[in-house]
Amino acid sequence: MGAVRITDTTLRDAHQSLWATRMRTEDMLPIAERVDRVGYHSLEMWGGATFDVCLRYLYDDPWERIRELKKRVKSTPLQMLLRGQSLVGYGHYPDDVAEAFVKRAVANGIDIIRIFDALNDIRNLAFTMKVAKEAGAHVQATVVYTLSPVHTTEHYLETAKNLVEMGADSICIKDMAGMMAPYHAYELVSLFKKHFSIPVQLHCHYIGGMAVGAYLKASEAGVDVIDTASVPISFGASQPPVETVVRALKGTPHDTGLDIKELFEIAQYFEELRKKRGFDRGVTRIHDMRVFEHQVPGGMISNLVTQLQEQKAIHRLQDVLDEIPQVRAELGYPPLVTPTSQIVGTQAVLNVLLAERYKLIPEEVRRYIQGYYGRPPAPIDPEVLKKALGDREPITCRPADLLEPALEKLRGEIKDMATSEEDVLSYALFPQVARRFFEARKKGDCTLAADKQEKKEAGPEKEAKVVNIKEIRELLKLLEESDVTEFSLESAGMKLTIRKGGALPQGKDAPVKEPASQEAAAKTEKSAAPDEDYCTVQSPMVGTFYRAPAPDVPPYVQVGSLVEKGQVLCIIEAMKLMNEIQTEVAGEIIDILVENGHPVEYGQPLFLIRERT
Repeated sequence: MGAVRITDTTLRDAHQSLWATRMRTEDMLPIAERVDRVGYHSLEMWGGATFDVCLRYLYDDPWERIRELKKRVKSTPLQMLLRGQSLVGYGHYPDDVAEAFVKRAVANGIDIIRIFDALNDIRNLAFTMKVAKEAGAHVQATVVYTLSPVHTTEHYLETAKNLVEMGADSICIKDMAGMMAPYHAYELVSLFKKHFSIPVQLHCHYIGGMAVGAYLKASEAGVDVIDTASVPISFGASQPPVETVVRALKGTPHDTGLDIKELFEIAQYFEELRKKRGFDRGVTRIHDMRVFEHQVPGGMISNLVTQLQEQKAIHRLQDVLDEIPQVRAELGYPPLVTPTSQIVGTQAVLNVLLAERYKLIPEEVRRYIQGYYGRPPAPIDPEVLKKALGDREPITCRPADLLEPALEKLRGEIKDMATSEEDVLSYALFPQVARRFFEARKKGDCTLAADKQEKKEAGPEKEAKVVNIKEIRELLKLLEESDVTEFSLESAGMKLTIRKGGALPQGKDAPVKEPASQEAAAKTEKSAAPDEDYCTVQSPMVGTFYRAPAPDVPPYVQVGSLVEKGQVLCIIEAMKLMNEIQTEVAGEIIDILVENGHPVEYGQPLFLIRERT
């Protein structure tokens, strides 16, 4: 046992957990060289949700991020998180796509690949581990930690033994929900160190408040590496602050040797960035401390809050948190980490909002139950299994064995816009999102598109924070003491008009509500009062409406299409899952009420169907 080394998660998991992964590459580059000099074991800066968010929201090339950081970080290994056969997406990908992705990640500059599977199904890790080894990367295989009747110490040890036999260079214990008690950390790390000669790393989130204690006890047990973040992006759903851990271990046999003064100076950079971008600090809330009951990671809670707010049902949050453990048990106790956290969370939300459990089962939940994500840790509840699958048979093989090679086909589909093999892989993982990014890049509009997206996400309430209330009070006082009767102030997208007397202006300057267009009015009227033979198909969730499964394939249905009960009409993308929406009646499509790629609300009409009698 000796000095504990530290992986810095600031550039990946920390801002993914607290800032919705919104740190841009341009935010990272100015501080990269200084972070490189700290002496970290590694910098986790890629993988997880960063790839999707780069393309979808930041209009930031994720591959360019690796290359630019590699130019500046010359001493510290760059690390990424890989979701096994799901790579950095949410479903499984064919082996040829997985192989190309891993090899290009290493070629662009990734040194260490932490590979995990949400179900601890080692079949889903074998191929990417093999490819990563062949590509020359350090392969860190992961044991996902959770609490359930089947997740015992014996389960974790057996999983780790299999991973070591498969060629892991190190083992990571991944406590994504911050539930690991300090003494269990000591027990588990001691057990792994006793059985394995390769390094053991511990990854904890702060959510339940025990992470620092877990790190201290793990250090006593001989852990080799732990994960921390810079203090402005720590606490809450993130990792513990590096500054606290370095202080706690200073002067002990496990002293990290890191310079606390240097760490605080780097922290100041991220604090200024936090203020500039309006990001929140990590805080621990009451429902975070109840993680031991609902086992929902902080990032997942944030997604649930957003989803419920959009559906005007935030008052049902506690009901959803109470429902999640039951759904999780019925689905075989999957650890709540991407993508199983989205699968369990979406089903729990639907169960609560529809006031009937499993009235609607999204296609991705059905696919999980059928085995397309791997082998659940425990058997699925028989009643749920029957309701979800009907006559479908569960699969027992490795899910990716059922996928045909796809890379050549994908190259053909995107050859008009792809400028590199990396572009092809971006398209392979996120077809619609990548195509939109390529279009913006071709026009030179990436920065403009990213700024527009950020402004949209900020909303009027957040923008209004830039107005100084004290300044407004002073202006009101000046108005009262002068002969001026009206003035307007415009700042950061907010316009404030103040008038003496409180009367609204009349005449030509008075605000007039524009009437809706005849076409829109007609469509609204038709939707609100359809023919008595029509059936309205409504969206069961907030999300994005897609008429086709991919950009270059025909829509599921057209106006005039004849459909049968159970036929897929569209996809709603919600909580990172593609949910197929099926019709409950047979008939003819009379109208399609939403444009492709547009957002939809909970309960919003999507289709009108003339029911066949």
